[in-house]
Parts: sequence; structure tokens; C-alpha cells
Amino acid sequence: MSSPTNSVPYGVQILQKISDKCPRLSRIIDRENLYKYSVLVLTFITYAAYHASRKPISVVKIVLYQNCSEVTTPAPINNTDPDWCNWAPFNAENHSALFGTLDSAFLFAYAIAMFFSGLIAERVNIRIFLTIGMILSGTACSMFGLAHFYNIHSMWYFIGVQIFGGICQTTGWPGVVTAMGNWFGKGNRGFIFGIWNSHTSIGNIIGTLLASLYVESNWGLSFIVPGIFIITSGILNYLFLVVHPTDINTDTHLNEKVQNGHKALERNGIRRQSSHHDYNIPEENEILKGSSEEKKPSTSPQEVSIPLGDISSKELSLLPSNKDEVKEKTEGSPILSHLNGSPKKAVGFIGAIKIPGVVEFSMCLFFAKLVSYTFLYWLPNYIKNSSTYSPSQSADLSTLFDVGGIFGGIAAGIFSDMFGKSACTCAVMLFLAIPSLYIYNLLSSVSLIVNIALLVIAGGLVNGPYALITTAVSAELGTHSSLKGNAKALSTVTSIIDGTGSIGAAVGPLLAAYISDHFGWTSVFYMLMSSNVLAILLLTRLVKRELQNVG
Repeated sequence: MSSPTNSVPYGVQILQKISDKCPRLSRIIDRENLYKYSVLVLTFITYAAYHASRKPISVVKIVLYQNCSEVTTPAPINNTDPDWCNWAPFNAENHSALFGTLDSAFLFAYAIAMFFSGLIAERVNIRIFLTIGMILSGTACSMFGLAHFYNIHSMWYFIGVQIFGGICQTTGWPGVVTAMGNWFGKGNRGFIFGIWNSHTSIGNIIGTLLASLYVESNWGLSFIVPGIFIITSGILNYLFLVVHPTDINTDTHLNEKVQNGHKALERNGIRRQSSHHDYNIPEENEILKGSSEEKKPSTSPQEVSIPLGDISSKELSLLPSNKDEVKEKTEGSPILSHLNGSPKKAVGFIGAIKIPGVVEFSMCLFFAKLVSYTFLYWLPNYIKNSSTYSPSQSADLSTLFDVGGIFGGIAAGIFSDMFGKSACTCAVMLFLAIPSLYIYNLLSSVSLIVNIALLVIAGGLVNGPYALITTAVSAELGTHSSLKGNAKALSTVTSIIDGTGSIGAAVGPLLAAYISDHFGWTSVFYMLMSSNVLAILLLTRLVKRELQNVG
């Protein structure tokens, strides 16, 4: 058997050794809470990096095709060619369709692969799964930017890179939601996940700002820099991410508490006559009930009951017993977690979709992400075409939609916690988003202040339901009572909901490209408002059920 430390990420092992050499520091720091909130921070950075690497295409497409007569000609260039500033093959008249093809190549690949990614995530080491996925995602993002340096103009190259990137990106969501679900219970889950889910908007903002720094000078770096960001984040995960409470090296910590308990008994005249495996541990359900009854010492010479004092119920579940030895997952073990033994079987696709609410929320997310991703991929372009702002200014202004998304996600989580009605919360915000979209299209060009205010409002109302469904609702459904405690459904449920939503995310930008070319941007906004109406209708049954429960 491997040493206890083998189950702990290498970076955490180093920090533990440093902490062990400082006894005073060890007494001050609550390791369990330290691990718990490190997961919160690391998964936040992780998914922010995923989204940052998705964003450059929406910024760079502004300069891949533009009106060259409005662009200042660099000194060495003779501008006799009217297309001198554009990048083939996107200098064609059907450039919008080509951009839509790129968006759809990424998003359809993402949507299809997502259904399989969750099933894989149930069966593998999540930390390594995330690390590999992030390195490959960063590679795919950088490959798009390398086209600028190597003068690549093949449409098939760009489509291939987008498909590869879409598949790699599916490693993110099942991984981070599973890690969060393992550490954070149901109490105030909506609020915690609402704050945590701001990583989506923060990632979009980071990706936009990084891309806009180079978009007018060297658009290749607009992809390479976010690619390096996600690769670095993946390495950080490999070193420090503790996916599950059972992965941390608490054996030594717990044995110290047990030894202290035995010493206390010896001081009271009770001699320990057995090894550290021979103690009796109160059942976890007794602890959860708050039982204060002290167990009497066993008369058996082989068993001694000890006061475990400050050992938590979570720690008790990690202690070894005669009946059930803790199975170690080693750092050197294969990525497939089932090789180390798994107490529960994976739920599977059919079992997951039978969970009440999975289908309804999945279809609702289809339309919610259709709207959100249309803005994600086309908002900088819309602002550029409907105003006098430069490409970089349009990109920077578009980040305010994501700023609104941060507040919208937090507000949705708070309301969901307060009233316990996720479906009602989503329906109300989706309803209010309809007039906000109409007003933004009507008045965004009035002034910069009006544009900013309307972008923030629309961003909050559009992204609030999207954030709630993909986080707190997914985690709730993934631990539904019908699963009888089998937490392995969490990855599958997450992938089903997000995969269905991602199909909508793929359809939205493609429709926007076609409609804007043939009917104008006003028609695009009508399409987005209609999507919100359909999302509300899909939630009707769940809303009725929640309102009936009130009565």
C-alpha cells in the first residue's frame, strides 16, 4: 500500500510539510476549511480561464473583416488593395456566414462532447481530467493565434482548431461543479454558487480585455495570451486542487486526535489495550442528530470507547474501522478512478434524465444560453457596427454585459435561497429580460451612459437564470433524493443540462449571423426575445409545482 501522502496533490504535500514544521501555525489553521475554500478559489480561477480562452474570437472577428477605407494604413503598406486590412478567407462577402461557421464548429463540438464528458468525469480522477483538459484547451486557443504568425489562411484549419477546442473545453464544467458539490452542502447553496458563478463573467471580461490589447496590432497574441493563462491555471490545479474531502491527507491529523483521546482515558485510569484500529466510533447519524450521550467504556478487552471530542462527522467518515478500511487513491495511480475501487456505480444517461426537473431545466437552458452566447460572440461586432467606436473600444464596452451578469447571477442565487423556488426565480428574470433587450436595441446608440446602463441591466437579467441553472440547480438535481445518496450522478446531470444548453449556445450565434446579414440586427433581437418566451413556457410546470407547494 502506498503512503498516506500519495493521495494529496504535490503542491499541498509541500504546504503540509511546511505547516507541520510550524506547530503554532498548525494549531491556528483549520486545514479542512483551508482545503474547502481553496477549492472555491481554484475552481473559480479554472472556469474563468476556460471562458477567457473562448472570448478572443468574438473580439478578433472585428478585424478579420472590416472596411479598410476606415482603417489607418501602416506606413509600409500600399493600400491599393481594398482588402489589405482583412484576413483571408474572411475577406469574402459571406464573411458573417464564415464567422458563424467558426462559432458553430466550436459550440456544436462542445455540445455533443459535453454529453460524453460528464460520463467520463464520473469514472476518472477529476483533478487530472481538468489538468489535461485545460492544457489542451490552451493549446487549441493558441493554435488559432498561430495562424497570424505562420500566415495560415485555410478555412479548414480554423474549423479544425475550433472543433478541437470545443471538445477540450467540455472537461471544465463537469469537473468544477463536481468539486464544488463535493465540498459545499445545500445550505445557502444558491448564494455561494451565485458568487462563484461570476467566474463566467469574470472570465469573459479577462478574455475580452486580453484580446483587445492586441487586436489592432497583432491579433495572434489575442489568442496566445489567453491560451497561456488557461495552461498555467491547469498546472495550478494539478498541484493544489483537492477534489474531494477524502482526498486530503487527514490520517495523521485524525490519529493525533485519537491518540490524545486515548491518553485522556489513561489519565483517568482506563488503560488502552488495543491498536488504533480497535476503537468504537459513534455512528455518523448520531453525531448529525446532535446526540450528547456519552458511550460507556466497553467491557471487552479488545474494545475501548473514547471521547473523540473535536473530531467532526466528516473526519469520522475518513477513519479506518475493522469493517470498512478507507481505500486510498494514490497520486501515482491511473487517471481511471474505478481502478482504485468505487463504492457506487455511475448512474448513466437514462437514469439521470429521469430525475424530476432535469429535462425542463435542460431545455430552458437551451434558450437561455442561446441568448447569452449570441451576446458573447456578437456583441462587440454589434456595438462596432451600430456606433463610431473602434474595435478595441467596442470590445471593452461589451464587457459591461458580463459585469451585469455577475450581479444577475448573485441576485438569482439569493432569491433562490430566500424563497426556495429556482424555477420561479428563473421565470421572473427571463420575463424581465424581454423588455430590457428591446429597449437596449432601441436606445443603445443614444449615448455612452445609456449604453452602459442598459448593457448592465440586460446582462444581469439574461445571465442570472443561466448562472442559477448551471450551478445551484445542477448541483441540487445531481444530489436528488431519488438517487439514494449516489453522488456520482452529479457529473452526468451537469453534463446533460449544460450539454443541452450548449446546443442552444451553438444555434444562437449561427442564427444571429444569418439573420443580421439578411434582415438586420433588430430582427436578431426579436429572435432573442422569442427565445426567452419559449424558456419561460418550458418552466411553466415547475413554476406551478413550486407555487402549489406554497399553498
